[in-house]
Amino acid sequence: MPLFMDAHRNLKGATLEDVKKNHLSDLDAQDKYGVKYLKFWFNEAAQTVFCLCTGPNQEACVAVHKAAHGNVAERIIEVQDSVFEAFMGGGKETEIGCALNPQGELDTAFRAILFTDIQGSTRMTQTRGDTAAMTLVRAHNDIVRRALRDTGGREVKHTGDGIMASFFSVPEGIRCAVCIQREIARHNQRAPADALHVRIGLSAGEPVVEGGDLFGSAVQLARRVCDYAHAGQVLVSNLVRDLIDGKDTEFIALGEAELKGFDKPERIHEVRWA
Repeated sequence: MPLFMDAHRNLKGATLEDVKKNHLSDLDAQDKYGVKYLKFWFNEAAQTVFCLCTGPNQEACVAVHKAAHGNVAERIIEVQDSVFEAFMGGGKETEIGCALNPQGELDTAFRAILFTDIQGSTRMTQTRGDTAAMTLVRAHNDIVRRALRDTGGREVKHTGDGIMASFFSVPEGIRCAVCIQREIARHNQRAPADALHVRIGLSAGEPVVEGGDLFGSAVQLARRVCDYAHAGQVLVSNLVRDLIDGKDTEFIALGEAELKGFDKPERIHEVRWA
């Protein structure tokens, strides 16, 4: 059965009790349409709800909401179970399906997205050979995956010369990026002949936006911010910078950048980690 995630925005004063009541109404109505609503994420400050369900098609899922309470989602997309788990897994939930983060607090479904990229990986393969290049890729993978374990991040996929990961919060993503660059610097001091040159980019966003991909625009922005970076840098989107404001992180404003696939320039900031 296909897996779907929908987005309800601008709810105008909805409380957690309101959302729970609607979810229970969905559970009462769903059997008629061959749908099963599984869980929901609620962001009271942003007045957004995201619902996860299985069903024969999008229309059946929408029909449940119409019959149960009339609050139809703004958008619904089909998601792959493995990709969904990589982005959204690792949390908890209440008995009726209210999603919680690992600390037992409301999970808003907002995620930070991180990309790493080994700069010059193609040239490295050409000049040093496959074996030497793969040794450095494995060193990168070990460093990144240790940092993910230490900061609560989840690996979404390996890109061949980097890793994409998601985090429940922006501070976790920043902390992971800093841990990665500091450990790479230590690696390079120990083994200068096998130095790694890695760039990192971060963005953040909601799971269901324009297009049909989970975290589509946030993923694309994180990728482009990473591409914009030089080796040794951690660069972040303007939203990430705003969300971390007031925390113990120092940023360097790099101005606006024209990024491929985006109509408007993005303000880019560098995290000072050294």
